[in-house]
Amino acid sequence: MAINNPYAAYQNNSVTTSTPGELTLMLYNGCLKFIQQGKMALEEGKLEEKNVAIQKAQAIVTELMLTLDTSYPVAENMLVLYEFVNSRLIDGNIKNDPALFDEALGIIKEFRDTWKQVIQVNRSKQYANVNEI
Repeated sequence: MAINNPYAAYQNNSVTTSTPGELTLMLYNGCLKFIQQGKMALEEGKLEEKNVAIQKAQAIVTELMLTLDTSYPVAENMLVLYEFVNSRLIDGNIKNDPALFDEALGIIKEFRDTWKQVIQVNRSKQYANVNEI
């Protein structure tokens, strides 16, 4: 007998009905969440939990790298920054150095905030076009 979990259903529905831009925003937010969980686990001396959380953040960064649209010149610069973030996460995980996690957090926050602005601009243009009809 399956147990209905409304939260899981909501999460699944939000992923399946989101635009590609919204999915990318979710990835950034997830990455930030896992880096912060890793930092907290490190502070609490829970090294296995830290490792799991940081590996989840790395998986998201890898996904972001794989889904870059290389037809845009800026993608190459983004790839370099993603590789840097990934190296900070790896080094921070190995060395148990929260400062390296902070470097990764800063870059991912910048990407997330910029991406959020892009989505908002696109939405306002979309609504402006609808109002012109």
